[in-house]
Amino acid sequence: MDNGERVEWSELPKELLPTIGKKLDTRIDIVRFRSVCSTWRSSIPLFRSNSPRFPLIFPSPLRTPAYLCQSNIYRLESLNPSSTSSNKAELIKVEQDSNSGGKFRLFNPISNRRTRYPNKTLNLFDFRVVELTKAYTLRYQVRASSISTNEIEQVLSVCDISIFGVNKVVMFPDSPWTNANASAAFVIFNDGKLGFAKSGDEELILVDRNSFDYDDIIVYKGQFYVINSLGIVSWIDHSSLKLVQFLPPLCGLGSQKHLVESCGALYVVDRYLDRERRRVENDAFYMGGADCAQSIGFKVYRFDEEWGRWELKESLGDRAFVLGNDCCFSVMAKELSGYKRNCIYFTDQNETRVFSLEDCSVGYLSYFEDSHPSWPLPNLL
Repeated sequence: MDNGERVEWSELPKELLPTIGKKLDTRIDIVRFRSVCSTWRSSIPLFRSNSPRFPLIFPSPLRTPAYLCQSNIYRLESLNPSSTSSNKAELIKVEQDSNSGGKFRLFNPISNRRTRYPNKTLNLFDFRVVELTKAYTLRYQVRASSISTNEIEQVLSVCDISIFGVNKVVMFPDSPWTNANASAAFVIFNDGKLGFAKSGDEELILVDRNSFDYDDIIVYKGQFYVINSLGIVSWIDHSSLKLVQFLPPLCGLGSQKHLVESCGALYVVDRYLDRERRRVENDAFYMGGADCAQSIGFKVYRFDEEWGRWELKESLGDRAFVLGNDCCFSVMAKELSGYKRNCIYFTDQNETRVFSLEDCSVGYLSYFEDSHPSWPLPNLL
């Protein structure tokens, strides 16, 4: 204020609190908002009763019902770092397991393999938690039978299996204030097909039947954007399902394109392979062939909105890009344990690797990953 007087947050006019609270789009931020005091807690509900709840029943490319599952990638910073441990934050990927009473499962953000935290429990009062991005996966459920320890009682367990042939799923909008019936999702299959469905639809719709060559899709500034292998980025009008070329073609010579948002700007990561990329066409809507090609290099392009052109970037500065199996995102490397600046992290044939833009080298990473029972996490995420 002009006179330098400080005003306590608790003294804000009560009529402003709902307006401020409903600008928050992540569940963790809403929990923080409501934990300030009883007045703030009563100003907004925890979540809308009809907001998206995962997993969502989704039109399936299979004959069995499919489920749209959501995971969240968080930056986890210790509030009480010990003198002997690193002060850097950790990157974790969390998904709520609907088959185990709502417990949370942990995944490696790069490889998407199940992993575990070094301690048995994670007390969120000891950490500052920041949501970086969301990721989505299409799965179906399988019931497996086993014999219990007394070898008499048969036990039925339910497990989730990712649908084969699905390359990328994005959903929008997904906010605690959004009606689930207003949500829509696009799916890119391994063979390059682009599918679409709204909440409540009975089947997927094939978008752009003249092209089966799409590589990646992203929600950028509240809109869907898709890129094909030729580097053409198009905006998708999800009401009419029409694609409109949004940017000039990238003209990149790589084999696979990835869309990444970093610091509010749109980037394309062009992946170069050691052999020609193979796509297998099938009559089935969802199928796609496996590709054994390995990555040998990357080039990064940033879209210059002022001049309307792509710029080749020689460096990412202090940031690093993660090309995950189900989402791509950017991080500030110097703030995270195990990440280096000016690098791209990715997987090839289930191996985690890193590409350095500084010397154009490809290295291997060794992470301790283990299938482990779900954490007994507090229900805050």
